Amino acid sequence: MRTARFAIGQVVRHRIFPFRGVIFDVDPVFNNTEEWWLAIPAEIRPTKDQPYYHLFAENDDTEYVAYVSEQNLLPDESGRPLRHPQIAQVFEKARDGSYRFRSGAAN
Repeated sequence: MRTARFAIGQVVRHRIFPFRGVIFDVDPVFNNTEEWWLAIPAEIRPTKDQPYYHLFAENDDTEYVAYVSEQNLLPDESGRPLRHPQIAQVFEKARDGSYRFRSGAAN
């Protein structure tokens, strides 16, 4: 098991697909269904033995929750604001551009 490279509240973007988001949870290894994992085409399917991140994600068209392997994430240093409505419910913006849990938002 590896240490997570990214932190809760960090803004990241997908390495291949055009979306970005804020990390709100981390699984140290894959923790989703086998069906979900097998639905990923074999030629791009990530290994299970790496951290997986839960994101409040968005693309140009919509907002959603994404589950992404560490190998497919990069830091997002664009500084562009995020519009996902759940971000404001859970986080407040820090001076460095990252997000931190609002008081009472974390379990």
